Amino acid sequence: MTRNWLADFGWERGRLVVKATGQRLDPLDPHLLAEVRDWFGYFFEVRRSLPPETGPTICFWPERARPWYLVWPAAMMAGAKIVSDPMKADVLFHFEDATTHDGAAPATKPGAVLVNFAARNITKSAVQAAHAAAFGHPLALDPARDVGPAVEKSEGNGVHDGRIVTLPCAPRPGYVYQRLVDNRADDGMFEDLRTPTVGGEPIVVFIKRRPEALRFTNDNVTCPMRLPHEVFSPQEIEGIARFCAELGLDWGGIDLLRDRSTGLLYAVDANKTDMGPPIACTMSDKMTATCMLGDAVARYLAHALSDRIE
Repeated sequence: MTRNWLADFGWERGRLVVKATGQRLDPLDPHLLAEVRDWFGYFFEVRRSLPPETGPTICFWPERARPWYLVWPAAMMAGAKIVSDPMKADVLFHFEDATTHDGAAPATKPGAVLVNFAARNITKSAVQAAHAAAFGHPLALDPARDVGPAVEKSEGNGVHDGRIVTLPCAPRPGYVYQRLVDNRADDGMFEDLRTPTVGGEPIVVFIKRRPEALRFTNDNVTCPMRLPHEVFSPQEIEGIARFCAELGLDWGGIDLLRDRSTGLLYAVDANKTDMGPPIACTMSDKMTATCMLGDAVARYLAHALSDRIE
């Protein structure tokens, strides 16, 4: 297993490089070292708590899900057995750190369930179109016609390169322009509502809290966990389900922002290969969320497999 983990990383100009994304990491950064330490604490707690492998067999394809991706502990907590051969899998899960894919699947055994193969496009353009269809209010702005502050971000997934610009402006190729949502809490911290979903159902909500200087990064000061009904209205939960259906997302993490002045909810990102739980969560919240996600995955796959049998 260690050999497979190390294959995800390279070494370039004195820095570790994540091969899938090109992200460069300083291996001597104290903050990074602390995150690695915290992650291993969570990993070993998950391994200690795993149930017997009595669930379905899952093949992640074309890439194998590593333990730092949230779907790995969720699948393990569901009692699933991970296999490498699609022909031996009850469930074939499309897993790839890519913003788009062609939806093609390898040969599988009869009755196998396909997960996330319909989620072919999670570019920011696709996300903002799905948001408008699901929630009924727009996120996208026209940089040539709209006026005022906006967020400029690239189409790619997991880049975290958002910046505030003033419209109108000349659009940059490969970028989208979106409403600047005022997601400040009463104490001035900015809150992203990271919401893992299974079968379109929100399972938990990680409230990722950051100061304004870190607004468009993934560096959280604190990250309490809440249940969906504590954060969203029933109508918003229905909107989240519609949003997932628009994208063909069977499993994924959605980033939602609530506008302080209007109370409206905005789905600003969707990720099929979300990592987590967030490092800033307490161990108790991490394990509670992981168990809840495991239960949700077990229910979802049991229902999907029973439908195939019938």
